Amino acid sequence: MAKFERLSDQDIPEDIARLERLEKLVQWLDEAYRVPGTNFRIGWDTIIGLVPGVGDAVTAVMSAWLINEARLLGVSRFTLLRMIGNVGIDSLVGAVPIAGDIFDATFKSNRKNMKLLQKAMAKRRTRRTQPNGVEVEVLNPTSRHTAAR
Repeated sequence: MAKFERLSDQDIPEDIARLERLEKLVQWLDEAYRVPGTNFRIGWDTIIGLVPGVGDAVTAVMSAWLINEARLLGVSRFTLLRMIGNVGIDSLVGAVPIAGDIFDATFKSNRKNMKLLQKAMAKRRTRRTQPNGVEVEVLNPTSRHTAAR
């Protein structure tokens, strides 16, 4: 599981706690269990998705929570649209019996969305005041939320 560290004064502890909760959700949805005899992992997204009709809808709602949290963290609309697209593909293709379930197990939309969120957070802008009193908005290169592996 990823650990997020406070690397600068710009990193807000509440954001770090939110990212850690989201990482736990992604782990639970996409990588909770290892398939015996392999290194392949599946999560509750795949298991719940096996239920005809409602399974993919239920997991799409859980994935929507991740997207909403990304919105609250201030990621760009473009990133949010990419995240929505990932969940949409996962839900639509996952609704196809058998082939969709296999796709669902391999696509891992939540993991993709978490990577998009981490990338967006690493690029977030901050406001700084220069010594002359002028406030500027700059990319924050020291504010990287990296996964400790």
